Amino acid sequence: IELYAEFTRSGATYVPYPDPRSHRIRLADLRDPALRARLAAVWLDPLALDPTRHSARVTRQIAAHLAELAKSLEGSGHAPESVAGFLTRCLFSMFAEDVGLIPKASFTELLQSFADDTAQFVPLVGALWQQMDTGGFSVVLRKTLPRFNGKLFKSPQVLPLSRAQIALLLEASKANWTEVEPAIFGTLLERALDPRERHALGAHYTPRAYVDRLVQPTVIEPLRRAWGYVQGAAVLLANEGKQKEAINELRAFHHRLCSLRVLDPACGSGNFLYVALEHLKRLEGEVLNQLHDIGHGQTLLEAEGLTVDPHQFLGLEINPRAAAIAELVLWIGYLQWHFRTQGTGLPPSPILKDFRNIECRDAVLAHDGMDYVTDERGIPVTRWDGRTMKTHPVTGEQVPDETARLPLERYKNPRPAEWPAADVVVGNPPFIGAKYLRDALGVGYADALRNAWPAVPESADFVMFWWHHAAQLVAHGKLSRFGFITTNSIAQTFNRRVVQAALDDGLHLAFAVPDHPWVDSADGAAVRIAMSVAAPGTGAGRLGVVVAEREGKGEGLEVELAESHSAIHADLKVGADVTAARALQANGGISSPGFKLHGAGFIVAPAEAAPLEADAPIKPYRNGRDLTDRPRGVSVIDLYGYNADEVRRRWPATYQRVLERVKPERDHNNRASYRDNWWIFGEPRSDLRPVLLGLARY
Repeated sequence: IELYAEFTRSGATYVPYPDPRSHRIRLADLRDPALRARLAAVWLDPLALDPTRHSARVTRQIAAHLAELAKSLEGSGHAPESVAGFLTRCLFSMFAEDVGLIPKASFTELLQSFADDTAQFVPLVGALWQQMDTGGFSVVLRKTLPRFNGKLFKSPQVLPLSRAQIALLLEASKANWTEVEPAIFGTLLERALDPRERHALGAHYTPRAYVDRLVQPTVIEPLRRAWGYVQGAAVLLANEGKQKEAINELRAFHHRLCSLRVLDPACGSGNFLYVALEHLKRLEGEVLNQLHDIGHGQTLLEAEGLTVDPHQFLGLEINPRAAAIAELVLWIGYLQWHFRTQGTGLPPSPILKDFRNIECRDAVLAHDGMDYVTDERGIPVTRWDGRTMKTHPVTGEQVPDETARLPLERYKNPRPAEWPAADVVVGNPPFIGAKYLRDALGVGYADALRNAWPAVPESADFVMFWWHHAAQLVAHGKLSRFGFITTNSIAQTFNRRVVQAALDDGLHLAFAVPDHPWVDSADGAAVRIAMSVAAPGTGAGRLGVVVAEREGKGEGLEVELAESHSAIHADLKVGADVTAARALQANGGISSPGFKLHGAGFIVAPAEAAPLEADAPIKPYRNGRDLTDRPRGVSVIDLYGYNADEVRRRWPATYQRVLERVKPERDHNNRASYRDNWWIFGEPRSDLRPVLLGLARY
């Protein structure tokens, strides 16, 4: 780690991601021969200087102590939001003492002093944080402190701690915070502070290399192409004796870096923003080195306040806890970079600035408030919550609990949410399939969302609202490009329509990976995703197809991509554009998607058939998995052609089963035909059935 820090300060080129084999360290760039020799001596493999290898274990240990402490504080009656704010201030204080923003070990020693007198904890820590906010002499530490400002210490609430709780805080303070990797720290901190996600603390986090694989083509590669031209022009001008013109070229590019705005409109705990920040700082270092070589002093740029800093990295996040963590992650990452490259010198005061670059709000839906739907008597209309089950008193099986109800919401004046002005957008919006939107977000929200975005097909997944919005901004010249992680179903018809509309609107796909492993941030589960980067105009793109996956040394899988360069179509493929093929009239009427139940209660297992009438229309049933794997041997209740009264009269047991197991789910379906005709399949295929009459097989 010491060598890595020296190496970074030395100004050599170091490109550690996205693939370990792409690590490039040009030892010849180092001006210090002793440092060259030291690096050569430890050079064992390309990952030897990868800081994430050294910091993952440290970060996990910190998160584990914080999770235990957060749980203990909440058990003492403190609200989760108060606990999160308090622990976040503690964490930054630990970081500040390790990097030298406050005296070394001062916060840790203060914690140790409370071992025999916990009553002093609240007033002394509160006084310290108040002084950190304003700057000046601290009576608690007996040292003059820089002014931190920002908003982290504006409301420095201190929670009283017991000896055991202080001991947990001390365990977290033992870590060397200069080694903490912000790209994974944010995820683990969010889990540690969220009571619903602590179960996932030991689960895998999304590997840094996966995040890089999208950030590079979206944000960094266009800048590096431009930097190559600028660097070449500056060297040529300098060699011709035109030093002033060379400096102007480099300063103009540096100004471009320092004014570039990167937006993540679903930023979570800020991983994508931090990775973009780190890469921009690395590129900025190369520019400053080039200026130094030509003879332009870096101090002049610092005096002008020109540097890549957190104000350029904008985020939208609906979870207030995650939004606060994203801001913390950006500042820790920025300050880590400052001390690695500038040594012990303090950054300009105030240390933290309230840029308000992370906004806590909905990224796709704006409205003027929400109320609840009522009937003609003014009583709130409710629906089954879609999740709660109960034990059937006769069969003992799990059936929907109709008493578990939620009120129906109505949003006033729903409209698309506006995004902050930015130059490039990158991120990982939430994965919710179209058919789960109403269950996950509520009927009122789902309806308002559809009404606000009529151009997004109703069959599209939630993530495609972000994709569509960003594509519109690029088409209107308000963004230079965007890149998103989506479900890998983006290439399927119901999502592909959004991509095709963007391509028809003058965009092209500059980069895509149609099927890539990922790690779900909610529970650490392995999922399959797609990556896509869109830019204005027409042109070829870079398509990466995963050809090998193997266990890596760290988190996740090591992925090997085979790349091709060509026009990428809406189905994330190159070559013949099969998405443009038109239907042949000769194929009309000879195939059907088949029956779609829209209610698992129609399915009858062999053991469940006995109580039902022998003459009821119950038929053998096969779905796709039955055909490709071992059949389940189940049947299905097919009441097509009968009205509800006729079913109740002729087959009362069958009617009762469908009433209990299908109707509660159908009652809150948005489609009227599904709600009203709850006893028959959602898609009974009335056009298919007459064709089957008289056929021996189909």
